[in-house]
Amino acid sequence: MSHAPAQPLAGIRVLELGQVLAGPFAGSILADLGAEVLKIERVEGGDDARRMGRDFRHGDALTFHIFNRGKQSIALDLTAEPGLAAFETLAAQADILVHNLRPGVVEKLGIDGPALCARHPRLIYCEISAFGHAGEHAGKPGYEPLIQAYSGLSSTNGGPDDPPTRVGASICDQGSGMWAVLGALALLQRRHLTGRGGIVQTSLLETALSWAAQKADAYVNEGKLPERHASGHPGMVPYEAFDTADLPVLVCCGNDRLFAKFAQLMEHDDWLADERYATNRARLQHKEPLLAQIRERLAQAPREVWLERLSAAGIPCAPVHSLPEALAEPHVQALGLHAQVPGEDFTLTALPLSLDGQRPLPAHAAPRLGEHNACHGIAAHPAP
Repeated sequence: MSHAPAQPLAGIRVLELGQVLAGPFAGSILADLGAEVLKIERVEGGDDARRMGRDFRHGDALTFHIFNRGKQSIALDLTAEPGLAAFETLAAQADILVHNLRPGVVEKLGIDGPALCARHPRLIYCEISAFGHAGEHAGKPGYEPLIQAYSGLSSTNGGPDDPPTRVGASICDQGSGMWAVLGALALLQRRHLTGRGGIVQTSLLETALSWAAQKADAYVNEGKLPERHASGHPGMVPYEAFDTADLPVLVCCGNDRLFAKFAQLMEHDDWLADERYATNRARLQHKEPLLAQIRERLAQAPREVWLERLSAAGIPCAPVHSLPEALAEPHVQALGLHAQVPGEDFTLTALPLSLDGQRPLPAHAAPRLGEHNACHGIAAHPAP
C-alpha cells in the first residue's frame, strides 16, 4: 500500500489560536489532511506546550511536536494594534479558525465568533471551551482531569473497589479537537451551497458526557447506576481479561454461539446444560461462579497456549499488552501508523485513517516560534 501523502484539504487555510492540546490537536488533524495551518502564538514564549516537558528537539517538548507538526508559526501580540491588525488580515484570508483560548479572551480582543464572522462571513469559526457555551460554568477554564472528574467519566473507570480513576489518554481534549474538525468540515460543505461560514462550538465537558453516554443513558432511562467492571463488560459474560499461568489474556464471548465454542474449549460442556450459564442473560445473573471456574481453567496453561487455542476455535481474544509490546507487534508495524517526520530524526503517530489506501502524513516538523512571520509579511516582533 502506498503511503504518499493524501491532501484532500489542499487550498484550505486555517488559523489556529491553540494552547497545549484540544485546539492544537484539531489543527494537526487539518494540517495532516493538507490544509495550510497558521498557528498564531504569543510573542513571548508561544504555546505553553513548548515547555511541557524536557527539551526534545529544537528547545521544544515532545508534546509540542506531536500536536503541532505540519503547521506554520506566526508570533503576534494580539493586545497591541499592529498585532491585531495583522491577525485581521489573516482572518480575512482564512477558511477556518480554531481556538481554545481561556473564556473571555477572544471577547476582550474583539475576535469572538459573532464579531469575527460578521466581518468575515465566509469564515468557519471553531471554539473549544472547557465547560461549554451555556450554563453557569460557561466562563470557567478547565483541564482534562478536572473535566473527567466533573462529568462523572472517571467514576465509571476502573474496578469495583477502585476509586474514581482518570482515563489514561486525554480523551476529552483530543475528542473535542475531533468534534471541532467534524463541525468545521460540515460547515465547509454547507458553505459550498450557501457561501456563508458559521460558528462551531464544542467543549471538553460535552465530549466527556458523550463518551459516557451509554452509561448515562442507562441511568436516565432505566435508573441504573453504572458499575465498574475493570476490563469487563456490563452486558456480556465472559467478556474480560483473565490471568493465565503466566500473562493475562482477554476473552470476548459476544454472543451465545461464541460462548458455546468457549465452553467446549474449556472442556466444560456442562456449562451449556446449566440453566445458569446457557444464555448471556442468565450468565449476567450468575457471573461470579462462572468467572471463578474460568479463572481456574485458564490458570492451567500459559497465555500463548490459550491464544493459539482460542484463535483456532474462532473465539475473539487478545494478549493484554504493555505499550512497548503493542508497538513491537508485526501487525501494528504493518499498519504504518508511525511516520518519519520530514527533515527530522524521529517519528510521530500519524492520523488513524487512510484515504484511497493512503495514510495522510505530517508534511513537516513543528515550527519554531514565529518562524513564518516573514512569509506572511509580518514583523518578527510587532511593536506595541
